[in-house]
Amino acid sequence: MFDIDGVYNTQNDRVWAVDRADADKNGGTQQKRKFPQKVMVWLGACSKGLTPLVILDEETVDHTVYIEKVLPVALKYGNQFFGSDWVFQQDGAKPHSHHLSQKWCRDNFPTFIEKDRWPPNSPDLNPLDYSIWDQLVNNINWNKVYSKTTLIKELKLSVKKISESVVFESCACWANRLYRLYQNDGSYLR
Repeated sequence: MFDIDGVYNTQNDRVWAVDRADADKNGGTQQKRKFPQKVMVWLGACSKGLTPLVILDEETVDHTVYIEKVLPVALKYGNQFFGSDWVFQQDGAKPHSHHLSQKWCRDNFPTFIEKDRWPPNSPDLNPLDYSIWDQLVNNINWNKVYSKTTLIKELKLSVKKISESVVFESCACWANRLYRLYQNDGSYLR
């Protein structure tokens, strides 16, 4: 989920400065709108590249929207990249784990990781979560974002700027992360 105020994580983002005025000049004060315009997006990644960004800006994403707008894109690009020799991976979000979404995946993908086989709370196994989303956010020119329309435009431009090497490396280290997670009894990786 992206909103027009940009991304600032008070838990992780820090500004080092000698005084308050210097901190404020360097982003120490973050203003947020009470109800900023938002847009939900979906992006698929594999070692051969990224899918087009799917913009889900007009509605809540439930299993119906997921089946109609996201899964066909994943299928098209998975087949385009790999033919019929690939595995679809998704996380445990409700639209993904809904029985009709699972049925659609079972009926259409060559192979996919079913909800019962996917570990809960597993961001360590999502290549998007450990570098690709970060590069997408850093590529956005937040000075040009002032409405939902400009946010969508910047998101689309930002995806095109994500380097192939970041995508490849993120996907290449997936097997290593899976093994480390297994060795760590399913706990988060540090």
